[in-house]
Amino acid sequence: MPLSRNCCAKLARIIGVLALGAALAACSAVKLAYNNLPEVGYWWLDGYVDFDDAQTPRVREELRQLLAWHRRDELPKIADLLQQAQALAPADLTPAQACALFDALRLRLLALAERAEPAGTALALSLSESQLEQLARKYEKTNDKYKQDWLDRPPAQQREKRYDQFLDRSEDFYGRLDTGQRELLRQQFERSAFDPRAFDAERRERQQEVLTLLRRFSVEKTSPAQARSAIKAYVARIAEPPPGPLRDRQRAAQQESCRTVAALHNRTSDAQRQKAVRRLRAYEDDLRQLAEAS
Repeated sequence: MPLSRNCCAKLARIIGVLALGAALAACSAVKLAYNNLPEVGYWWLDGYVDFDDAQTPRVREELRQLLAWHRRDELPKIADLLQQAQALAPADLTPAQACALFDALRLRLLALAERAEPAGTALALSLSESQLEQLARKYEKTNDKYKQDWLDRPPAQQREKRYDQFLDRSEDFYGRLDTGQRELLRQQFERSAFDPRAFDAERRERQQEVLTLLRRFSVEKTSPAQARSAIKAYVARIAEPPPGPLRDRQRAAQQESCRTVAALHNRTSDAQRQKAVRRLRAYEDDLRQLAEAS
């Protein structure tokens, strides 16, 4: 039985050593979730573009092959990151150490994006105008949902929502936080520079860039090589924006996340840290077993 999209989405929201464990803990059946990713991924993508009869078997097969590559080549590298996290967890953590693990994970995500480029390019070139219209409608639905979840809330409620989300993930990882630890987290989010409206504007801009790019492919009958180059450039801009306000905001947000992770970890007890080590070790074992099943 496939897991919910929300469960597997939590697996993808790993942002650092401690956040990695918290995100994985949000979905208890790690192995089942991983093995179901091709099926869940297909239905997630289908919700955006509504695959036709010719695209469906190709997309399913490409997702199957992508998972096989990821299982063989990437899972051992992610397991190594979990092993590094275990070595760090018993001691205090600096923001720089948290960010270093974040950056290491980011490289693994970029490797996945690069591996998916050929299949993604072929799919992009096969999309019809009706599918692009479906994509635009789906974007609008996700934007409306984001507006309801974030923009329609006053700033105090936005901060409370972010605090609650981080608290849930942290307690999955460390166990119940005490009053002082909760207060520390609340203070971190009270000082946060996160701006939901700026994030929404950036996301909408990226969505329009995708739609413009895909429509250009259709109108200009772009060659596969040219399309792949354009997609690669788009992914690179998302991963590392050119100098300017967007890059500054992304880097500031990452630094803020690293400081929050480190600040909370440094207030945890020995027992909480040992629980974190046990969780990390369990996740590492799961990933190594999944890799060996290739």
